Amino acid sequence: MSELRWNPVLEEWVVTATHRQERTYHPPADFCPLCPTRLGAHPTEVPAEDYEIVVFENKFPSFRRMPHKPSVEGDDLYQVRPSKGICEVVLYSSKHNGSLATSDVVDIARLVDVWTDRYEELGSLDYVDYVLIFENKGEAIGVTLEHPHGQIYAFPFIPPRPARELESAARHWDSKARCLFCDIIEREAADGRRIVAQNDGFLAAVPFFARYPYEVHILPRRHVASLLDFSDDERWGLAEILKVVLQKYDNLFGFPLPYIMVMHQAPTDGREYPYYHYHIEFYPPNRTATKLKYLAGCESGAGTFINDTLPEETAATLRATAPCKLDPACGERGAGAEDRGEGRGKGEGDAKGERAADGEAGGEDVGEGRDGGEAHVGERSAKVKEARRDMHAQ
Repeated sequence: MSELRWNPVLEEWVVTATHRQERTYHPPADFCPLCPTRLGAHPTEVPAEDYEIVVFENKFPSFRRMPHKPSVEGDDLYQVRPSKGICEVVLYSSKHNGSLATSDVVDIARLVDVWTDRYEELGSLDYVDYVLIFENKGEAIGVTLEHPHGQIYAFPFIPPRPARELESAARHWDSKARCLFCDIIEREAADGRRIVAQNDGFLAAVPFFARYPYEVHILPRRHVASLLDFSDDERWGLAEILKVVLQKYDNLFGFPLPYIMVMHQAPTDGREYPYYHYHIEFYPPNRTATKLKYLAGCESGAGTFINDTLPEETAATLRATAPCKLDPACGERGAGAEDRGEGRGKGEGDAKGERAADGEAGGEDVGEGRDGGEAHVGERSAKVKEARRDMHAQ
């Protein structure tokens, strides 16, 4: 049973989904329902012996294409609606122990294409007002299936946080005749202290107003509202910068960093949103290698976040974390790098999935060569263009 219940105090919908209590919880190591179905083995959710990317509807969804009738009757104060919508699971790879951070750029670019396809198809449904693409990674976030995967929720309404962004972006647009997010990009680029990584099409930064110590936002330099507005080069550029940020996260403390990754893009309710700007937000819960940020009284009760760190300092730490040479603006080692030592920042990079020998998953492949990296730029460009042509030709 699942349904929507209206909170008249906060004026927002709450989803009740009692059947989710029965969802798979940390299955045995020898059986993963998201791995391929091996010959002669027990069938999984994927009836194939191998795959690149798989999308299927969640068996324990918060929203349903054909929802049940609500369990209670609503009234003018306590409104109730069927939870009509769609919940999908996106499997990034057939490799059980992989992740986006260890994926090749060409594989991430293929995933960007899949995200684009799902946003377009789900958003075209007349009952879907918002398509939320996200990933929960790590046990600290509450993930119960280790296989690398993300999710897509097709909402029958615009969720509260995107709705607030839309309102603030509209006010900024009306008062200044400019995009709020374009102004943020311009300010961050001019300041430079909070930049973590950047390429021709995208900027990644710990925002001035970060709520989590190592929160990172990725924003396209060009004003685009959704994945549908991206050029082929921009899709590839997004894959590149995702690779960089995710490698930095995994190298930050020497283990795969848990995080929530959420895409913010224009609603699909049929209205025009010329003032909105696509972006991705990462919320890692770690404030140190051994300490998590919990959402306690002030955050959960009052809705006000308390950040125990300075965004300028955490950005410098991430900027200095391998892969660390992106361009002259981001190549300098920042505060906090000395505490980790040169070994963590450079020497250990190859052992943590960078594979500098072939450059496919390493810093050079995303324009971040370590010592002497600039000599690889031309060679790297030829490689990625060839890979991109091969991918789109398939």
